[in-house]
Amino acid sequence: MNEKQTILIIDDDIDLVEILRINLENAGFDVIDAQDGQTGIKLAQEKQPSAILLDVMMGVIDEGFQVAYQLKQQPKTKDVPILMLTAVGQQTGYKFDSEKDEDFLPVDEFIEKPVNPKRLVDLIRTHLTPTM
Repeated sequence: MNEKQTILIIDDDIDLVEILRINLENAGFDVIDAQDGQTGIKLAQEKQPSAILLDVMMGVIDEGFQVAYQLKQQPKTKDVPILMLTAVGQQTGYKFDSEKDEDFLPVDEFIEKPVNPKRLVDLIRTHLTPTM
């Protein structure tokens, strides 16, 4: 029960990554990060994190969705919860619904930026499988 769970953050906003890292480490998680989708996919395969925080817009506007599809198609990462961070709602007014959109968006949760640190930790914990 003492083994820390690892959270992979895939986001190109270095400042946000560091803020998330501090909050998640304070909540007892190990944190690894990648600033682009392909590096994130590689890290996810190598490290097999407990959960992934994934930004929607990185190098291209929908890079996060492309990464999510690839992660869900890989045997090592298909069952890892993906919590997608998005500012799309702020910019477009569109709100994602994890349950309604699950058929075409392979993520477990959508979290609007700016992220409330306590809510983020609570959401991550709801999606984690307890360690043995």
